Amino acid sequence: MGGRFLTTGNFDELYREWEEKTRQLLEKYPEQRERFETLSGIEVKRLYTARDRKGEEMEKIGFPGEYPYTRGIRPTMYRSRNWTMRQYAGFGSAAETNRRFRYLLEQGQTGLSVAFDLPTQIGYDSDDPMAAGEVGKVGVAIDSLEDMERLLEGIPLDQVSTSMTINAPASILLAMYIAVGEKQGIPAEKLTGTIQNDILKEYIARGTYIFPPQPSMRLITDIFAYCAERVPRWNTISISGYHIREAGSTAVQEVAFTLADGIAYVHAAVEAGLDVDRFAPRLSFFFNAHNHFFEEVAKFRAARRLWSRIMKERFGAKNPRSLQLRFHTQTGGSTLTAQQPDNNIVRVTLQALAAVLGGTQSLHTNARDEALALPTEESARVALRTQQIIAYESGVTQTVDPMGGSWYLETLTDEIEERALAYIERIDELGGAVAAVEQGYMQREIQRAALETQKGIESGEEVVVGVNRFRLDQEEQPELYRVDPVLAREQVERLESLRQRRNGEETNRRLAALKRGAEGTENLMPLILDAVRAYATVGEIANALREVFGEYEPIG
Repeated sequence: MGGRFLTTGNFDELYREWEEKTRQLLEKYPEQRERFETLSGIEVKRLYTARDRKGEEMEKIGFPGEYPYTRGIRPTMYRSRNWTMRQYAGFGSAAETNRRFRYLLEQGQTGLSVAFDLPTQIGYDSDDPMAAGEVGKVGVAIDSLEDMERLLEGIPLDQVSTSMTINAPASILLAMYIAVGEKQGIPAEKLTGTIQNDILKEYIARGTYIFPPQPSMRLITDIFAYCAERVPRWNTISISGYHIREAGSTAVQEVAFTLADGIAYVHAAVEAGLDVDRFAPRLSFFFNAHNHFFEEVAKFRAARRLWSRIMKERFGAKNPRSLQLRFHTQTGGSTLTAQQPDNNIVRVTLQALAAVLGGTQSLHTNARDEALALPTEESARVALRTQQIIAYESGVTQTVDPMGGSWYLETLTDEIEERALAYIERIDELGGAVAAVEQGYMQREIQRAALETQKGIESGEEVVVGVNRFRLDQEEQPELYRVDPVLAREQVERLESLRQRRNGEETNRRLAALKRGAEGTENLMPLILDAVRAYATVGEIANALREVFGEYEPIG
C-alpha cells in the first residue's frame, strides 16, 4: 500500500494487499479469539469499509428529525434540549419517597420516576395477607389517593413530568395522579408524564400481572381513548423492552419483542375504533442500555427506523409524530455486580453514553450499590452526576448522531433491524404478540438466550470483571440503605385509619358501579377515577375488576 492514496478505482487492489499483510502479521500475533461477536451473537468483523454498506445510504439513514428517523427524532437533538434526567426512586412510605424526590430535584434532576412496591404492582393493599413482608421493599407503597397526595406533596404537577412504572393497575395509579392534580388546581390537560402500562411484557418477562390478556388489553385501550380526549399531554404507554432484556434476552430480541408488543397495542386500539393518528403520538418506549457499547447504539437506531416503517406501512399513520419512536432508557440492572460495586459506576457510564449516542429522550442511571440494596443518597447522587457530566462536559451533545456514517455502526444497525424483523414476522405467523404470549413463544426464546449467556459466564468465555476474572480475595462491604420495617406497620395503620374516616357507603357505591361497567363495554377510566376520588384503595378497585375479569394463570 505504501504511500498510495486510496481512491475508488484502486480500493479493491489496496484492500487485497491489506488483507495479505494482515494474514502475515496474524501468524506472529494471533488474535485473542477466533470469532468476535456482540451479545446477540452478531459477528464483529476485523474491519468495516464502504464495501460493507449496501447502497441507498441516505434513504436508509436520512436526516435527523426526518423519516425514517434513524438519526434521531428531532433535527437538533441535544443541541436544543438535553434528554430528561429521570432518576427512578421509591421506597418505604410515600412521605419518605417524597423527601428523596425533593432531594433529586434540588440536585438538578428534571423529571420524576416512581418505583412502586410489589403489592401495589399486583393490586394488593398493604394489609392484604399477600403483601406480608413486601410492603415498601422495592418501591413505595401506594394504597389510596391519600398516599398519592403524600407522595406528591409540594411538587407542582404542571411543572414536573412524572413517569410511573406501573402496569396491571396502571389505570388506577393514573386516576390517582389526575385526582391529585385536581386537588392542586391543575387540570388534566396540563399534566405531563408516562405510565408504563405495558402488560404484555409482564406475561413475557416480569410477572406483575393481574388479569388475563384480553381484559388487560381493554384497560389499555380505554386509557388510550380517555387520555386522547382528557389528558392529551400524557404518554399513555411505555412499551418496555427493559424487562425483556433484564430477563435474559439479546438486544435483537429486545427490539423484536418490544415492537411486536407495540404492534399488538396499536392493533387493539384501531380495532376498538380509535384513529391511529389520534393516539399514536403519545406512545413511548422503554429500553435497556447494556454492556456492548456499539450494539446498544445500533439497537436504538434500528428500533427507531423499524418502528417508523411499521407505523407508516402497516397502520397507514400519516402524522409524523405517529412515526417517531420516543424512548426512555435505563442502564442495565442485570449487569450490576455485588462484587466490587464501584465497578458499576464504569459500567453505568458506558451504558448511559450509549443511550445518549443512540438518541434517548430520557434516562435513568443505576446506582453502584443496586445489586445489593436500594441506593443510598450518596450513590443516587453519583448516578445523577454521571448523566450531568455526559451532558455538560463530554461534548457528545454538540452534534446530532455523531456516530452516524460509521461503516461498522451502520452495518450493525442493518443487521439488528433485519434479525428483529425476522422475529416480528414469526410472531405475526403465530397470530401476533398476544397469541405468541399465550403460546409461550417469546418466553422460551428469552429463556434460551439467558441460558446461553449464563453458560458463557460460567465457562469464562464471557468476562464479568470482578466476578469470573480479576476478583479480590476480600470484598469491602459498602454502607447500604435499609428500609425500616416500622414503615410497613405504619402504612397498615394509615390504611386502617383511612377506611374508618372515609364515606364507606359512597366508596362501595362507586366500586359497584365500576364492577357493572366492567361487565359491559363502556370506558372504565371515568369509573375508576370516581372510585379513586371516593378513596377506594388499589386493592379494592383491583378486586372489583378481578370479580369480572378473573386472574391470569401462567403457562406451565
